[in-house]
Amino acid sequence: MRNIGFTGIFAAVLLASCTPKSAPAIEAPKSATSTAEQIAQGKTIFENSCNKCHKLYDPTQFTSVQWVGIMNAMAPKAKLTDEQHQWVYDYVVSVKK
Repeated sequence: MRNIGFTGIFAAVLLASCTPKSAPAIEAPKSATSTAEQIAQGKTIFENSCNKCHKLYDPTQFTSVQWVGIMNAMAPKAKLTDEQHQWVYDYVVSVKK
């Protein structure tokens, strides 16, 4: 009887350890501390770099959370520096809906 108890506890621990871990949260670029000049540079980068490969999307078409994923996927393809990435992100989320 005692072996059944240990087997049950072992099975419960084994099952608990096999559950999927929560996905890591998507991080937004650092806080929006860009100046108006940097945001203007972000707009220029957005219009010139992004337009090379595809049509420009209206910045209001996506939420700031969606832009995090888009920017994280696209910035490396556009070979943006971390600063440029931040400026473009700050630009697209600063556009009023």
